[in-house]
Amino acid sequence: MLKTKMKKPGIAINSARCMACYACFMACKDEHCGWDTALSKSQPEMGQYWMNIVEWERGDNERRIKTASVPTPCSHCDNAPCIAASKNGAIYEREDGIVIIDPEKAKGQKQVVDACPIHAIYWNEALQLPQKCTMCAELLDDPDYPGFEPRCVEACPNQALVFGDLADPDSEISKLIAANKVTQLEALGDITGNVVHLNVPSAFLAGTVAYPKELEEVCIGAHVKITCDECGCTYETETNWAGDYEFEDLPKGKSWTVEISYPGFKTVEYKGERTDHDHYVGITYLEQA
Repeated sequence: MLKTKMKKPGIAINSARCMACYACFMACKDEHCGWDTALSKSQPEMGQYWMNIVEWERGDNERRIKTASVPTPCSHCDNAPCIAASKNGAIYEREDGIVIIDPEKAKGQKQVVDACPIHAIYWNEALQLPQKCTMCAELLDDPDYPGFEPRCVEACPNQALVFGDLADPDSEISKLIAANKVTQLEALGDITGNVVHLNVPSAFLAGTVAYPKELEEVCIGAHVKITCDECGCTYETETNWAGDYEFEDLPKGKSWTVEISYPGFKTVEYKGERTDHDHYVGITYLEQA
């Protein structure tokens, strides 16, 4: 049992605060490489990422490029698919929800690697063993361990990872989740677990507004409204000091009508701008009315 006596110990991962410093990744390697623990065999130095930092470049035009990073350990799923794929109790869910691979019973069971929807289980060829994050349960169970968090959480300098009791509505982690947008990984579908992802970006729609091209000057304060062609929902904003506008966290796979207006100039309308991915509409040059 955890010495903190949490009913459901979990990690909230806030992608909006992750700066891809890899401190959590290195802390995991420091804890699990080079020696066995009470719950796992040594993690190989290469080829396994029990705390994987998933990064990608966002945008379809060089004028608007952003990056995103999502720390991704095992989600310690409720009714975990890997448990269903294992044999002889090789993978089990503890009473507190933490999912553990038994390093003795799991030998040879390579099929559990493919059962993980987020690819968080790795195959140790030398040991013929599947391995993954333990949420540092071996430390949290140890009454002599001076810390109260998994090593990855302890190492994060930006509070992108927060540890606590998911079953306690008054805990810091529960309050954080309530105050933010829950965005579980798409591959998990409806599966929940002891890891909760927050603010994973979906898609943005952006562009730039300028006065007539010959003036070579951006337009500040132009009104921009987008309307979803499928559901009719609308969002509005104004261009910033650089003439740019952006709508973040839009649903993917939708078609939008973009309307740009500014006093004294003709209204411009674009139809069928899609958010299948992050999309930059381009530069709109206004014409005098």
